[in-house]
Amino acid sequence: MTYQYNDGLETDRLITRFLKADDHNILVKMFENFENYRYFTFLHHLKTPNEKAHFWLEGGLKRYEDERYGLQWLIDKQTGEYVGQCGLLLQDIDEKNELEVGYSLFMKYWGLGYATEAAKAFHAHGLKTTDANSIISIIDIDNIPSQKVAMANNMTRDKQVTWMNMNVGIYRGPNRSQKS
Repeated sequence: MTYQYNDGLETDRLITRFLKADDHNILVKMFENFENYRYFTFLHHLKTPNEKAHFWLEGGLKRYEDERYGLQWLIDKQTGEYVGQCGLLLQDIDEKNELEVGYSLFMKYWGLGYATEAAKAFHAHGLKTTDANSIISIIDIDNIPSQKVAMANNMTRDKQVTWMNMNVGIYRGPNRSQKS
């Protein structure tokens, strides 16, 4: 898969930026509210928001270093506030590399269209800058709001798998030959 990944992507309301080593305190705020990470069960064994933030930040920076993409901050262009994260992620699904659009927002921004807006931008960016034929989203089967974001992004549920010890739906599309 070809690799080109940029930050500074812009939508009507958002601009993105890569994670930096000094983002730890922003992430601690994200992990202080269980609802912000409830479906990331791979974090539940970590006890404190500080531990979760360290794990998340270390993993994100390692993804960039290994050219496996990674989540980026979503920043409201008008207020400068951090809305959450979205980005491309190279994932292994059924022993095949797949390009994912992942997203996670601070709870106070849920239901305002930010996740859909960001996911559409990253989906388009992924199809434009890589040779991936299609892009997926991996969503916990109980995470109805994220499923709605995927469907608003013209994705359909392709299959259900166990991934990282979670029951997830793999949402896919649209691909290069379809409009997003």
